[in-house]
Amino acid sequence: MAKMWAGVTAGITDSLADELNSSLRFDKRLYEQDIKGSLAHAAMLAARGIISPDECDKISSGLAGILEDLKSGALQFDMSCEDIHMFVEQVLTERIGEAGKKLHTARSRNDQVALDMRLYLMDEEKEITELVKAVIAALADQAEQHKESIMPGYTHLQRAQPVSFAHQLLAYAMMLLRDIGRLSDCRQRTNVSPIGSCALAGTTYDTDRRYEAALLGFDEISLNSIDGVSDRDFCLELLSALAILMMHLSRLSEELVLWSSWEFRFIKLSDDFTTGSSIMPQKKNPDMAELIRGKTGRVYGDLMALLTTLKGLPLAYNKDMQEDKEAVFDAVDTVKLCLKVAAPMIASMTALPENMKKAAQEGFINATDLADYLVKKGLPFRSAYKISGQIVAKCIEQGKVLETVSLGEYKGFCDLFEEDVYNDIDLMNCMEKRISEGGTSVASVEKQIEFVRAAIE
Repeated sequence: MAKMWAGVTAGITDSLADELNSSLRFDKRLYEQDIKGSLAHAAMLAARGIISPDECDKISSGLAGILEDLKSGALQFDMSCEDIHMFVEQVLTERIGEAGKKLHTARSRNDQVALDMRLYLMDEEKEITELVKAVIAALADQAEQHKESIMPGYTHLQRAQPVSFAHQLLAYAMMLLRDIGRLSDCRQRTNVSPIGSCALAGTTYDTDRRYEAALLGFDEISLNSIDGVSDRDFCLELLSALAILMMHLSRLSEELVLWSSWEFRFIKLSDDFTTGSSIMPQKKNPDMAELIRGKTGRVYGDLMALLTTLKGLPLAYNKDMQEDKEAVFDAVDTVKLCLKVAAPMIASMTALPENMKKAAQEGFINATDLADYLVKKGLPFRSAYKISGQIVAKCIEQGKVLETVSLGEYKGFCDLFEEDVYNDIDLMNCMEKRISEGGTSVASVEKQIEFVRAAIE
């Protein structure tokens, strides 16, 4: 069958060329955005007298019917069509006749596809933002329950200083809030209408691009028609934001994997988000956290694929740009699925504070506070540091923790030690002494929870 663009050529291509060229198998998901754009375009053409009111009514009624039939399943996609734009136009012309052929006046598939992608991503950015908020809310809820649950904070994956489990979780909430900020920035630059740029040079028709943009909910129009059809920065920016978001989810997932292991035993993940082994009956595998961690690489790949596709393209539109969709669609779908799993996985996990506290004690993470105690008694810090290290070494040798060292033993290292040393090295007190804004004290954590909740509301 000859293509709708038949003219200088016969419009008949090799079947393998058709398979390579066709995008309907993946861009069919844009049918609502495509029809929405066409409804606005018909209204603009009628408002400018380019088509008659009667023709506009026929086109609008026909498009509404196509949309309803696609949603209900009464109309199936004709996979012989090149893309969603050709499919909709073909069905419309079959249903309403000659008026359907007028819809494409003063536009091109080049600006049409750019429009569809922008409309689609503006919707997806909103949905992803809400899913991120759900993960943040789950983190905040867990933090609320564990403001006084002491765990070792780590640097270099070595036990470092005492923090609350809440404080650790809220670090991820802060990361995700920045992700929301990036999504908002993406939306601002996606919120630009390219329609009316046509193939690349604009049109000879007396159109009103701003009127059409307003009908579609855009705040601005592209100010250069060549840029209007060749710009995919908004896709790249979203993919970059999603890659960073997935990196944050991956870091959190890595902690969940570690924390749920027998080596840590800081948390238990719900059975709903773990699997068993096919041969080892004792196993409870954190597969969902591992898959989120693994799918991060997939989203990175989507970003790199589109960056590579665009890097050598001359202006304006090139067929290479059809490759934007599968990368964007895959990243969007992957991120949404991971977020939908992450929120209930976090909400349903059970913290094991006693195990966390035991690890904190055995890690000597109050050694800095022990040194600070001697500094307050008048000893230079470097001297206090050395003595504290010697005490830790002795504890390791004898299987003790700092809290179980007797006062006599402490005095054997330095006669400045008194009974009040036990108050200074108490892990809860160590935590509460971190009074700087943003620190791990209960009061600071409560402010962080309040901030996070306000930010997502």
